[in-house]
Amino acid sequence: MNTKVIKIIAVGFLVYVGFAAVILHFYQADPESMNWQERETFNQKQIGTLNLGVTKDEVIRLLGSPDISEAKQIDGGEVQVLFYRTHHVKSDGITTRDECTPLLFKDDKLTAWGADAYSDYQSY
Repeated sequence: MNTKVIKIIAVGFLVYVGFAAVILHFYQADPESMNWQERETFNQKQIGTLNLGVTKDEVIRLLGSPDISEAKQIDGGEVQVLFYRTHHVKSDGITTRDECTPLLFKDDKLTAWGADAYSDYQSY
């Protein structure tokens, strides 16, 4: 094989690898543009990486707008629950609480998530 052809192939491969690396590094998934199955999987993975104490704005920036939300004013503080769809229950075109994972925020800080978080919220 001609050395010129090998150089062209090598340069093309390096350009391809560089382009792929840039896209993978800078690509931000947009939950709003996903179908419901992709969004459920995305939400499950992202919720699994959350840490207690992150702000509500950080969660919304990561997961997008919640599917359902509720809030209460308690003892001068705000308690809010954001529901993100994470598991399919019924094919009716409507997202319900039982298809979502609740994330509980007190004064804009994540304090709990999961079924117990919603039970805590209801007991306030």
